[in-house]
Amino acid sequence: MNVETLASLARIELSSDEKTRFAGQLEQILHHVEKLKSAHTEGVEPTTHVLPLANVYREDQLRPSLSNDAALANAPDKDGPYFKVPRIIDPAS
Repeated sequence: MNVETLASLARIELSSDEKTRFAGQLEQILHHVEKLKSAHTEGVEPTTHVLPLANVYREDQLRPSLSNDAALANAPDKDGPYFKVPRIIDPAS
């Protein structure tokens, strides 16, 4: 696969200077990948992280939330109990 094909897949336009520079960089990356392939990994279990991970979830706690008045207190624009925001979707579409 060459740089032009990769650029096309990524939907980016490259100048001829960029193509030349990236071709060299891509060649170096592929060379390093080949080096990694030769590493002795027999008996090493596959892993996604070097260190063990632990979830730090907490139990949900039911507690009172803000009242409508408190939530809307600093709103720049409101309509009754709702935030009023600018329309971002054209109704004609």
